[in-house]
Amino acid sequence: MVTVQPIWIDRYPFTATHVALPKTNLLMVSNDLGYVMCGALDVELLRTQLADRGIVAARATGVKTMEQLISGTVESCTQAAEELGIRIGMPIRDALIRIGEAAQAHN
Repeated sequence: MVTVQPIWIDRYPFTATHVALPKTNLLMVSNDLGYVMCGALDVELLRTQLADRGIVAARATGVKTMEQLISGTVESCTQAAEELGIRIGMPIRDALIRIGEAAQAHN
């Protein structure tokens, strides 16, 4: 089952996507600029083979629900996310606010 719903982080709109798969969940919060995701995200691939795309993404591991994702911490992120000030150990909520601010400035 796939659940997609709008959510607000601080004053910024995002889309929360939950894909229920056998024995696991895929969780993502995204906007037009970037996203945060559960441990299924291959950040190393984004940092190496896809680095030229400038993908803004961060990952939190050990999360099983959308609430846990949003209240989690950044375990890894892309170079483009680092350019927005996103850092390992930062709360995911703060990373989303940075992504929201950058998206708003970009539009």
